[in-house]
Parts: sequence; C-alpha cells; structure tokens
Amino acid sequence: MQEKVFSTELGDIAYWLSDGIDPSKPWAVFLPGLTADRRLFDKQAAYFQGRANFLIWDPPSHGASRPLPLEWTMDDLARWLHQICEHEGIRKPVLVGQSMGGYVAQAYMELFPESVSGFVSIDSCPLQRRYFAGWELWALKRTKLMYLSIPWKLLIRWGSAGCATSQYGKTLMRDMMEGYSKREYCDLADHGYRVVAEAVESERAFDIPCPALLICGRQDKAGSAKRYNREWTRISGIPLLWIEGAGHNSNTDEPKAVNEAIEGFMESCGRG
Repeated sequence: MQEKVFSTELGDIAYWLSDGIDPSKPWAVFLPGLTADRRLFDKQAAYFQGRANFLIWDPPSHGASRPLPLEWTMDDLARWLHQICEHEGIRKPVLVGQSMGGYVAQAYMELFPESVSGFVSIDSCPLQRRYFAGWELWALKRTKLMYLSIPWKLLIRWGSAGCATSQYGKTLMRDMMEGYSKREYCDLADHGYRVVAEAVESERAFDIPCPALLICGRQDKAGSAKRYNREWTRISGIPLLWIEGAGHNSNTDEPKAVNEAIEGFMESCGRG
C-alpha cells in the first residue's frame, strides 16, 4: 500500500491507499475501531487489492497518527476524513467502519450526506439518542479509573480476548494494544468513549442517507453491541448479517465471510 500523511492543526494523520488506483473501480474507506489501527483491516486489504480501490487510516491519536493530542471531537474525525477523501479525489466511497469507525462513518454521513454511496457497520452501533439508556451514557464518560485500576498485562489479556474469538484476531489485538503505554491506552479509550457519549447526547438525526449493511459477530461481547444491532435493524430496517463464530472484531475472526459480504454490498451499490 501507499503510505501518506495529512496535516491538521493538531498533528499529522497517517493513511494508506491501495496500489494501482483504477478509476473504473469503486472506493472503500476502512475505519478501524477505538485503540486499533490500520492492521485491523489487513485481511480486507489483501482481499480487495485489485478488486476495489481503498483507503485505510490510523485514526488520529492511534498507531502512526501520533503524537496527536486528545482534543478532537467526533465531528473533527469526520471532517478530517472528508478532507483526506477530497484531497485524494475519492468520490462516493463505501464507508466500512468497525466499532468506533462506524460512529465516525455516521458523523461523516451527518455532515456530508451526499458524498457516500454506502455504509457497512462492523460490530458498531447507532449514534441516535433513542437507542441509549441514560446510565449507559453516564458510564461511557467515566471509564478511565476503571481501566487504570487493572494491571496492564491483565488489561491486555482481557482486551484481546474480549475483542476476538480467533487466535489471529486475539494476537493482532494484543499487538496493537502493546503499541501503547498503559497510561496512553487508558487516556485514549477514555477520550474515545466520551466523544461517543457526547455525539449521542447532541441528539442529532444521524440518519443513514444511503444503502447500508449491519454486520455483527454472533459472539460479540463488547458492551451491548448485539442488543444495539438487533434494535438498529428492527427500527431502521437496515439488513443485519450475523457472523457465526466471530467476536467484536468479526472482520479478523471470520474475514472470508465479512469480505464476501462487503464485496457483495459494494456491487449492489454500484448497480444502484
């Protein structure tokens, strides 16, 4: 992949483009979850090389997009992503967001509703206020002390096992977590959860203005992700695909099933 850098007022954002951009092929933009980096989508990058054009970023304050202070909002993430897409001439991409990446995609669509051809949520949740109980938002804004109270080695073990069911997925998550110091990881997680809560509490519409697909691991144990997805598909009518045997990072646990679902969805968007 081609590594590039986009400069913002807070710092530089690292991102990668697929090799051999083909104007005749569609674009996918892969957005990793909180504390994860571009490696979360390694299996997707390998599969879609030659099948589609794609962009993957290390989210601000993650991976190679450091140092970058924890001063960003959800809208900042969406605006920076849009600026990167504009800079690269990426028009009407399919946004593929895992967990936090799905929230970023929803903020992107809220701000730039005409600029997306499709949305794939992987183990993410809606940003609309009606899905969240008040205590859940309260808890999202108060995670730092809980994280800091857990020994780092134990936190890594719990974090990697809680996000994935496959050995590949667990090892990958562990490697990504070990790229941070304990304090850096806890501060990043705390800030990310607060940003999500603040976006939900804004009570904006966060409508999905394009075709969409929800993907969720059948063994996803992260918070209430499965409950949110059941309600999301029930209320919105957006199709929900359960991935058998997969956890919260279902694209690392069952990449074949997820890749084929994304590819089929992108083809349907192209036909539309």
